[in-house]
Amino acid sequence: MGNMRILVSTALALALSSASALAAVSPEVAAGLQSSLTPLGAEKAGNAAGTIPAWTGGITQAPAGYKPGQHHIDPFPTDKPLFTITKANLEQYKNNLTPGQIALFNTYPDTYQIPVYTSRRSGSAPQSVYDNTFKNATTAKLVADGNGFVDAFGGIPFPIPQNGVEAVWNHIARYRGVHAVRRSAEAAVQRNGDYTPVVSEQEAFFKYYQPGGNFAGLDNILFYYLAFNKSPARLAGSGSLIHETLDQVKEPRQAWAYSAGQRRVRRAPTLAYDTPIASSDGLRTADDTDMYNGAPDRFDWKLVGKKEIYIPYNNYRLSAADVKYKDLLTPNHLNPKYTRYELHRVWVVEGTLKPGARHIYSKRVMYLDEDSWGAAEVDQYDGRGEMWRVSVAYLKNHYELPTTWTSIDAFHDLQARRYVALNLDNEEANSIDFSQPVPDGEYFSPAELRRRGTR
Repeated sequence: MGNMRILVSTALALALSSASALAAVSPEVAAGLQSSLTPLGAEKAGNAAGTIPAWTGGITQAPAGYKPGQHHIDPFPTDKPLFTITKANLEQYKNNLTPGQIALFNTYPDTYQIPVYTSRRSGSAPQSVYDNTFKNATTAKLVADGNGFVDAFGGIPFPIPQNGVEAVWNHIARYRGVHAVRRSAEAAVQRNGDYTPVVSEQEAFFKYYQPGGNFAGLDNILFYYLAFNKSPARLAGSGSLIHETLDQVKEPRQAWAYSAGQRRVRRAPTLAYDTPIASSDGLRTADDTDMYNGAPDRFDWKLVGKKEIYIPYNNYRLSAADVKYKDLLTPNHLNPKYTRYELHRVWVVEGTLKPGARHIYSKRVMYLDEDSWGAAEVDQYDGRGEMWRVSVAYLKNHYELPTTWTSIDAFHDLQARRYVALNLDNEEANSIDFSQPVPDGEYFSPAELRRRGTR
């Protein structure tokens, strides 16, 4: 990582001193979650320079007037940029940028910018997630080779991580509500700025966070996902269903596809690792989705430490209903005028392709927000070791839950000079809705996929 300054917390040092890399931490170490650490394992204290504040609980309620399912109201409407990073002043700020961000400046020197705002540690979660995370700290254990974990439920499995793969699982199993419903678009933006939105309706049921559940009841299922395409016409009516397994080496994710033309449901081919995603025009892989997902077994994961980075945070303006796609989806990257970056501490996790393993990426480096475990930035390198793709999650607090999750995800291919944006709902009547009743498990079945696909 060059000359970057690694900030290794006391909690990490204590964790590394424990006897086994596969074991949960001791009660003495876990006690830090009720004192110097936040309930999810971040450092409560701010930084020495005062540019990162102390965590005092984050956002605990929605702004006045907000109703579930509507586009989020910005809780910081009067905030203005403190300064803007451009190619011209890049040298002044590069110690707090990722290699991928620097590559974006070098690739698009005339247009790429990072507007930096006051850092607000808005991250928060329900008390039940905090309680379960505290329990998980002393019970969760990796399965053999790190392809899954056991004895954790309803919270971050490894809030005081001892190695890289534990940190990766914290991202994969982070809290995103229990049941989410949304209609949104994906748009692959060409060099000249042309794009065709692919609109779909999606539902997800996060079984790992089901109230009253437990690890034994998961049956190796993290969540269910169901989606139906609405436009363009050539894709309308088609659908997909996914049963996302926890240990995908033991049991690969199960996927089905519905063809509106044939009115048939078929098992989908392998949808994992570096399988290209058609709706993104091949600009992201299956395991790029959500910044990273699926089995971690093809990479050796190293927990590098912590660093202070300017990451996308509190991006309410970016997903506002009055922002039109034609203004947001500019050539090369999202329009910087709608984005918001803040200085935050991140966990740096480096994954290197294992000898003999196959993947189009030789290395990927993840930058995990310490307050939520969500990946804010991911750098992906090609087989020559050159920077190839840069993934960006524009985070915000979904305060109706609450939780920190993305507003829009952008995946940049620096060699093709194109990008794809996911979760666009600015022009939809509603935004993501977590208030709908939780359906039973049979709802997420191939039979339901066909039934709903014919309507």
